[in-house]
Amino acid sequence: MAPNESSDDRTLSFSLGRDEIVIWHKYEVASIVNDIMVAVWFVVGSILFFSESTTTAGTWLFLLGSVQLMIRPLIRLARRVHLQRSGRGSPGDASGDF
Repeated sequence: MAPNESSDDRTLSFSLGRDEIVIWHKYEVASIVNDIMVAVWFVVGSILFFSESTTTAGTWLFLLGSVQLMIRPLIRLARRVHLQRSGRGSPGDASGDF
C-alpha cells in the first residue's frame, strides 16, 4: 500500500488489491482528520477526569489535544506555501478554512 501522488498534487491514491482509495484535496482531508482527532482526545480526556485514578491520563490527552490544535494552522500554512510554490492560487485566496 504505497501512496501514488498524482500530477496535480491535489490527490493521493492508495492501491488496495483491485481497489483504489483516492483522497482529493489532501490538505483539507488532513485538516478534517486533525479536527476529529482533537475532538476524540478532548472527549476521552473529559471522561477520564471522572475518576481520580485516570486523571493523569486525562491530563495527557488534554495536552495532546492542545498540541493538535496548533497543527491546524500549520496545515493551512503548508497549503499556502505549497500553492505558492506550484504557482496555483493567490496570496489572498481564502477558499477554505482548512
